[in-house]
Amino acid sequence: MTRKLKIFLLAGLLLILILAMLWGWVAYRQAVENSVVDQESVIVDIPKGASFNQIIKQLQQQQIAIQPFWFKVIAYRYNLAGSLQAGEYELNKGMTSLAILNQLASGKCKHYSLTFPEGWAFKEVLKLLAATPELEHQLVAQSMPDILKFVGINQSHAEGWFFPDTYRFTRGTSDVAILKQAYLKMQATLDAEWQQKQAGLPLKDAYQALILASIIEKETGVAHERAQIAGVFTRRLQKGMLLQTDPTVIYGMGEAYQGNIRSKDLKTATAYNTYVIAGLPPTPIAMPGLEAIHAALHPSAGNSLYFVANGGGGHLFSDTLEQHNAAVNTYQRKQRH
Repeated sequence: MTRKLKIFLLAGLLLILILAMLWGWVAYRQAVENSVVDQESVIVDIPKGASFNQIIKQLQQQQIAIQPFWFKVIAYRYNLAGSLQAGEYELNKGMTSLAILNQLASGKCKHYSLTFPEGWAFKEVLKLLAATPELEHQLVAQSMPDILKFVGINQSHAEGWFFPDTYRFTRGTSDVAILKQAYLKMQATLDAEWQQKQAGLPLKDAYQALILASIIEKETGVAHERAQIAGVFTRRLQKGMLLQTDPTVIYGMGEAYQGNIRSKDLKTATAYNTYVIAGLPPTPIAMPGLEAIHAALHPSAGNSLYFVANGGGGHLFSDTLEQHNAAVNTYQRKQRH
């Protein structure tokens, strides 16, 4: 082989090597920059213990257009291969291989949410939790004592102890974890409000404030009325008057309540019938929100001792029984039988 031929062959090999490197670089850049998700969104659930190869196979099965070789190269190039986490991820249209790897390594899983509205009873909370398929259900068929134990509530009754709010979670979060979060938020909220309470209230402790707040929550959804209603109940407690509030009667009736309170229901003794029992009922009757808790601890001053729904979403307040009876005759008595 002549010297010129050797030089020619070496030059040819070098050119091939350069072209191969150039092709490899272009292919690599395309793998890094090109979108691999064509759908609007794809939900990928990476199981615990899945290997890198299993993750790649799962992505391909879900029509994610990754190239396994370059996907691995990118992962090792950015030191992500050993950081991929299990969980449910939402991959959006236009994502690249690198973007997917970053998301899987970050653990930013798809979030769901559920809302406990103000005024809900605990049975409604349990029903919503049971009907949320993304949760892990640990409370199914559990007794009330067991539920309280799971959540860590040192009370005999769960009612009112969960803060009404919207809670975000990832798939596989337990219903117990959601309840714990809501319980801790209610504890913190109630404690903070109790520390700032108005002086001279007829409440022995924060739990009684929670009970009163739950009644206020059920009595009105009109924000500016909460403190007024709190004022009525506060003055009644101070004077030793019966609270005579319908929501407590309804709560005490349980499943017997069919949308209407009859005269005999007001006279039937239950632990919650404040037309019969003196003072506050033994437990809250619902989940009060922050505004109702604040109102219970900061009632409006005044002389009103009565109120009745006015048919327009609000209430008419009265100072005397005579005024109240006239209002009842106008707005409510004809509805009872």
